[in-house]
Amino acid sequence: MTQILTIQIPENLYIPLQTLAQQAGKTPEEFTLLWLTAAIQQFEDDPVEAFIGSVDSGIPDWTQENDRYLGENLIQSHEEL
Repeated sequence: MTQILTIQIPENLYIPLQTLAQQAGKTPEEFTLLWLTAAIQQFEDDPVEAFIGSVDSGIPDWTQENDRYLGENLIQSHEEL
């Protein structure tokens, strides 16, 4: 069974979506469905999900800035080599 989902997205999102879809040989609709399927699968299969929130990192903005912290640590580790 399938459902119809209609969304409105701003042009600044649609243009890159259209470009990515074209590069993949898909329509924007087909590409969006593939992307959405992958995103949902990632959430459903996340083995770490059960541990989210179970440890206090002591870093108040960790959830918003984790990519930055990990990137800074990676750069620092690389510079030490």
